[in-house]
This record gives sequence, structure tokens and C-alpha cells, in this order.
Amino acid sequence: MKKLSSILVLIALCACAPQNLFGPTRFAPTSDSPANTSAASTELPTYVPSATSAPTESVLAPTATSAADSIWIGAGVPESLAQHALTNGLTLSTDQNSASAKLDISAEPGANWIYALVAPFPTVSDDVPLADIESSWKGAQAGPFSGRPIWMSDSTRAAFASLWGEPALGAVQTAPADKLVDAAWANRPAWAIVPFEEIEPRWKVLSVDGQSPIHKNFNAENYPLKINFALESLQPSTFNLPSTNLDASKLATVILTGVTALVRATAKTMDVKGITYPGEDVREIFLEADVLHINNEVPFYGGCPDPDPKQGSLVFCSAARYINLFLYIGADVIELSGDHFANYGAEAMRETMKIYKDNGFKTYGGGLNIFEGRAPLLMEVNGNKIMFIGCNIKKIYATATETKPGSVPCDFEYSSAQIAQYRAEGYLPIATFQYHEYPDPPTRPEQAADFRRMADAGAVIVSGSQAHLPQGMEFYNGAFIHYGLGNLFFDQMNGINRLEFIDRHIFYAGKYLGVELLTAELEDFSQPNWMNAAERLKFLTDYFLISGW
Repeated sequence: MKKLSSILVLIALCACAPQNLFGPTRFAPTSDSPANTSAASTELPTYVPSATSAPTESVLAPTATSAADSIWIGAGVPESLAQHALTNGLTLSTDQNSASAKLDISAEPGANWIYALVAPFPTVSDDVPLADIESSWKGAQAGPFSGRPIWMSDSTRAAFASLWGEPALGAVQTAPADKLVDAAWANRPAWAIVPFEEIEPRWKVLSVDGQSPIHKNFNAENYPLKINFALESLQPSTFNLPSTNLDASKLATVILTGVTALVRATAKTMDVKGITYPGEDVREIFLEADVLHINNEVPFYGGCPDPDPKQGSLVFCSAARYINLFLYIGADVIELSGDHFANYGAEAMRETMKIYKDNGFKTYGGGLNIFEGRAPLLMEVNGNKIMFIGCNIKKIYATATETKPGSVPCDFEYSSAQIAQYRAEGYLPIATFQYHEYPDPPTRPEQAADFRRMADAGAVIVSGSQAHLPQGMEFYNGAFIHYGLGNLFFDQMNGINRLEFIDRHIFYAGKYLGVELLTAELEDFSQPNWMNAAERLKFLTDYFLISGW
């Protein structure tokens, strides 16, 4: 048969009171082919579409059309690639010998498909060596998989059997692609291998030998979980297969953070050790994000007094020079829903807005008037349409009116309507709150009701910006809800207030893939440091339990 087209495709397996990222003892988020043992004489079975793929009539019932119109698809071909081939006027053939075209696993250059190693979201592991995956495939009872099967679809099983040979008895468990995540959650602890395009928020993507397909520094050349597919035809092709299922230009990351207030001991430390000192440990990861969100609760004001670590009042402002910290860490979006934005009056808020504008920061949740403050912030990032909307639940602090600046009060009917409208236009809405502050992590019923209302309207992410300590999280109606992230830059050094979630959200080709929970602990009244492996293990274990997982 004549080679018609070769295609390259990437795959990846992988209130207010004061595993190792950058080094061998600190854990921070990474910013960072097995031998073919299958028998050459073994022929893969014919591709049969799953019942959930909504195939065309010709797919469900192949007809005796001429060879010029038919294609045979191998059992290892992923659903999305198979469906693409079947949308080009070809009829599915059950006989590879009589079909005019053949799509199958190939050693020749072609569509290099990336797969991901995933696990149910409340999983504490972050990276798995390829050797452990291969050992599990062969039936080993030791290692991180602890003898439990790896979950995957039938097509994924067939694809990797071409690389590693047939799995040992009990080493693999299959389920339809649309049932896989539910099956894995019901059988925790569990691991799965899925094509990159099947990643969804309830999965946690694990890196393999340090490489993750959802990271900006992903290197497909060094990534082991990939399969090559090729199209062969007897006649000139009328279409081309996609070259990859992972196009880095379509990947966007958004980092959401908790409370920032450059006041008291935080500000004093900045004066002594340098304005950029608080951001030194987190800067590399922050700069890597396409969008970095900062929830800055206080105004920048030229008349702000010198910082006092022992300040008793809760009336705050920051010297204008501290804006250089936000520039240093690469901030993009500033949330203005905080309780303290109006502490120094309209003059300070107007000065703050000018500083933000002059430095190119986008804002939402507050502004020069209520119309400006409550308007959604719309962005397009690497082809992904993203929306931010925010408000303050405590009307005493939400001072914005038709003529006065401030944070905007929550109007759930308005927010819901805006979210629904822009979701219908292809935006992926992010709703954030300055909500009531609680002294401990559990989510209150009224808090859950208000956050879920935004998810019901169509938000893909609902995040609590207000919390001075971390709160739990949940998946609800297709959205990821995090009820409180904790502080970012603020001087509370007492116990749980030092612990911080920094949420890195992943978007791809107009779809929300999910979140990576980055974890830090405040040091020196000002500087978040990435947790080491032991600290992170305890923190995640505690908060998955708090979240009901």
C-alpha cells in the first residue's frame, strides 16, 4: 500500500491579623521509549466505536461500498483520531485487506499521540517513574501502584500493548472512556492512562520521569507515553489527519492566589530586605503563568504612613513603591474586591487605579465606580477565552456607587446572568469572592450555596479570595470550587494562617482541563516558600480529608 500521509502528533501520559521544585529539599511545582515487545505477527482487531461517541450511521453499520471509499481503523487508535478520520466521507471497513485506507499504530513517522498518566484528583503523588508504570504493567505487586490495576479504555490498552507487550493478568482494568474517571474514583487509590484530549478536571495529571503534558516546559521528545499512528492509502488522500493532539500554542495557565496586603510586618520586611524579597521563591513559577492573578486588598497611596509591625487598627494602605513587587513577579490581573480598598478614601483609590493602569495591570471586582468594577474582565489567552468576575459579599466594605470608587457589592442575579451570557459565547468564566472570613477551614452551608450558584450559572472555576487560612474544595456541576486559598503576601505567622494554596489552572483549546494545587508556607512575615515533600504530603492529606475525599 502506498503511504498517503504521515502525521506527527504529541501525546502525554502523565480577619486580618499578622517533590522538590528548585532544590533537593524544597517542593515546588515544576516549571519543568520503551522497547516495542509486541509480536510483529499479531494483528490488531478492528476498531469499533464506543456507544458514547455519537458516530454517524455509516460508522455503526459499515456498508459494502467500494474500496475507494472505505477505511480500516486499528483497535489501538484513540477515539478522537478515529472520529476525525470518519468525518471525511470515508466508510468504516471491517476488512483491512479490502479497505482503500488504513489507520493504525506505526513505527513510521506519523501522528505522534500524547497520553497522560492520571489519578483521581485527591491523590498526593505528583511524579511517577516510567519504570514503575512498566513494572505494574508486567504484574509487579510493589511500588506506588501497590498491585492495583491501571485503568484505561480498550483502545489505550491496545495501543500500549504494542509498546510493552500484553499486560499481566489483572494489571490493567478497562472501562469506556466516558466512564473511566468515575470508575477510578470509585476504586481509589487508582491510576489511569488517557489520551491528552480526555483530561478533565476530576483527574490529577501526574508527571512521568519529571515530564507533564500540562506543564509549560513539556518536552515531547523526552516523554515516554506516546504512540505513533499513520495513515496508508491506495489512492491520493482527500484529507489530512491532525499532526498532534497537543499543540503548545493552545495551552494557557492561570494562577489564582489568596489574600495580599503589603502592610505591617510584611511592608516593614520589604523596606529592610528589599521590595521584591517576598516574591523571590515563587517568582519563577509565577512568571511562567500566562495570567497571574493577585487579590490585593489595600490601596497604594502616596500619603501612606511608614509601616508599623505592631499596628493595632485594621485601616491599611501601602506605599506606592511597593507596586514593584507585582511587576517583579509578573502580575497580570488585580482583584479589587477586598475589604480594605476604601480604607484611605476616594483619593487613595483613584491613585491606586492610576498606578494599575500606568503599569498595565487589568482589574475587576472594584474600580472608579460600580459600573467599571462589576463589569466582567474578558481576556483571550492562546486562543482560550477567559472571563473574570468578582464582588464583595459584605456590603459595609463594598463602597462603589455610580459616582464613587470602591469594591463592588455582590449581586448574584447580575453575576449569574453575566456568567451565563459569556459562557454561551465561548468564554470560560472564573468567579471569585471576597466572602465572609471564618476561623477554621470547614465550608459553611451558606458559603457553599453562594459559590455553587456561580457554578450553576456556568462558571468553570469558583474561588474564595477572602480566606486568611486555607479552606476545602469540591467538584460541583462541572466546576472546580475552592472555598478559600489562604494568604499570599500577608504577615500572619500564626499556625494555619501560614499555609497557602496557589492554584494553577490549565486551559487548552477552549476547554478547562483542571487545576494543580501548588502549596507554600509563609516565612519571615512576608515570603511564601514552596513546601518540601513531607510538608506537602501532610497539607494535601489534611485538606483532602477536610474536603470530604
